[in-house]
Amino acid sequence: MDKQERIRHFNSIAPIRQIWRRKGAYYHRELEKYLRYVIPEGSSVLEIGCGTGELLDAVRPGRGVGVDISPGMIKHARKKFPHLEFHVDDLENLKIREKFDYVILSETIGHVDDIQAAFQQLHKVCKPETRVIVIYFNYLWAPVIKLSEMLGLRMRQSLMHWLPLEDIQNLLFLEDFDVIRKGYRFLMPVYIPFVSNFLNRFMANMPLFWKLALTEILIARPMERRKEPDDVTCSVIVPCRNERGNIEQAVLRTPDMGKGTELIFVEGGSADGTFEECLRVKEVYGNTRKITVLKQDGIGKGDAVRKGFAAASNDVLMILDADLTVPPEDLPKFFRAIASGKCEFVNGSRLVYKMEKEAMRFLNLLGNKFFSRAFTYLLEQRIRDTLCGTKVLWKEDYEKIAKGREYFGKIDPFGDFDLLFGAAKLNLKIAEVPIRYQERKYGTTQISRFRHGILLFRMVWLGLWKIKWI
Repeated sequence: MDKQERIRHFNSIAPIRQIWRRKGAYYHRELEKYLRYVIPEGSSVLEIGCGTGELLDAVRPGRGVGVDISPGMIKHARKKFPHLEFHVDDLENLKIREKFDYVILSETIGHVDDIQAAFQQLHKVCKPETRVIVIYFNYLWAPVIKLSEMLGLRMRQSLMHWLPLEDIQNLLFLEDFDVIRKGYRFLMPVYIPFVSNFLNRFMANMPLFWKLALTEILIARPMERRKEPDDVTCSVIVPCRNERGNIEQAVLRTPDMGKGTELIFVEGGSADGTFEECLRVKEVYGNTRKITVLKQDGIGKGDAVRKGFAAASNDVLMILDADLTVPPEDLPKFFRAIASGKCEFVNGSRLVYKMEKEAMRFLNLLGNKFFSRAFTYLLEQRIRDTLCGTKVLWKEDYEKIAKGREYFGKIDPFGDFDLLFGAAKLNLKIAEVPIRYQERKYGTTQISRFRHGILLFRMVWLGLWKIKWI
């Protein structure tokens, strides 16, 4: 079927598309629910192959634009959703040049002649932060879909290609898109009370079962830098409580990075004079280093990090624990990783190099290994060391995480999982930088292994419900 035949086909089914959507209401409702999880409300969204516009409207965009090769589809979409914008356009030769936060291609790649060339066109509508969401059918379901169409249970389609997930990922890679997340959904695309929810929420997320699901979903980003590394500025946030002996060393050992580096100390009610030491260090080194000292009014490291991030004025945000068990000299590795565009969220890993003898207690080490596996499964990106305090991200991404914080709630006093969960929900590209974890030279650890361990188990459970079983 050539392009003109496809256009005539879509024009012919545009008036009856609503009838078929009602027949597949459960599938469409669940897909829309998942996309609302992935796409924050109020984002700018472009849907390519939008049909009559229902999916675009369902994600509640701040600015929503739909394009389709079928004038008939666009006519119905404009009439039904006048608050959105629709145009006749072709994925294989896009005329639109506006940049969007999210680009959705739902089933669209099955109707183009050259998928690789079509993916190349996407750069016209993408900025470095854009997320491209590709939705397609698992080729294992081809016989079922064809039979359903023959029996009149599903609208007839003119799909030209049946592609495994890995082939779609490879085509995206060839056109400079980095796949962040890929997977399957919907073992049961029709509604059967209790059965559908059980299969789609739980079984579809289990090994051996997930590759049998109907729908393939890939989320990718353009391989582009946000800024040239020499133009990127950096803010290093140092939460500190009872760390008086480490404050001056934090200043002396933290290198300047990029176009400029500021140090923000957030002191949390110390009994050893840490706050006074922060003020002294600012007085001594303030002429050569940009140093800010804040007094924490809340409780916990997470609260201190949020206060420091809110006060930061630079492009990239870093956390440096004041115990200096992560050497400040390693921070340029984190800066290079994020400024290069290779990733958007950098997590330190203490579990690669050999540690100093007293750097981490044995039970802490076991806990880290357990939670690394649990969170790799939950976040669908490799996380080796969830509890390393050094984390780095773009300020503009942190502001998005903060805006959507209510989704997960505020039960994380550390701040680590607040950031990891938020990064996963935004589909930020996560990378880990190995560091040489050192023994503390001043003070004592402020982590309660058992009390905080119980809290971490609660967060795994929260992640299952809020991320995996949505």
